[in-house]
Amino acid sequence: MLKVRVIPTLLWKNHGLVKGVGFDSWRRVGTVMPAIKVYNTREVDELILVDITASSERREPDYESLSDLSADCFVPLTVGGGIRGLEHVQKLLDAGADKVSINSAAYDNPVLIPDASRRFGSQCIVGSIDVVLLPNGEYRCSSMSGTRMHDINPCEWAAELERAGAGEILLTAVQRDGTMEGYDIELIRQVANSVSIPIIASGGAGNYDHMIAAVKEGGASAVAAGSIFHFTQQTPLEAKHAMARTGIPTRILVK
Repeated sequence: MLKVRVIPTLLWKNHGLVKGVGFDSWRRVGTVMPAIKVYNTREVDELILVDITASSERREPDYESLSDLSADCFVPLTVGGGIRGLEHVQKLLDAGADKVSINSAAYDNPVLIPDASRRFGSQCIVGSIDVVLLPNGEYRCSSMSGTRMHDINPCEWAAELERAGAGEILLTAVQRDGTMEGYDIELIRQVANSVSIPIIASGGAGNYDHMIAAVKEGGASAVAAGSIFHFTQQTPLEAKHAMARTGIPTRILVK
């Protein structure tokens, strides 16, 4: 089994970091650069940085700011938000991103992920899926920060993204986001069983047991989290130690 990654998620809005619940009621929690510098010292495996308003505002990513941020980021950095074309992917990689996360544009521009995968390699392309649980118990995909619904099941969409060339899937349960009540294990399990590429579980982590469950019960290859690291004393390193104690392989530096 490959080592399981712990990935803090940074949500970027108007040059600051925010965190909400269910993709709403955004609360400012700091600025990006200090957060990156802190995570550099905490043995995180990767970072995810998403500009949450770029796509809805129909603007390109902030390449200049990203270039400054990436210069001080010493772990692999995945960047999302505002990506609509191949040139945006190129500019983000040139600005220091190691991977790009594509969500809304994948629905509108079906050739974007295949073209990006062929040009830059599937290891650079993360297919992001935001999932809403309907009252009837069915799952549906959404985009534009959860404001636009798509009549497609996330298992089907994940398989389509894999065929298109995505190297992994960032899977977020919209209603769980920011609640710290636990990941949607059933959603993770269903999607993980539908594809052969890694699944990054996101949305709902509140303690280390939630992360362990996402891996052991859901089949996730990585766990992404925000609120647990912003609002509690729990840390990425301790998360990895907790998982390691249950037999989950993690990257822990020996000092």
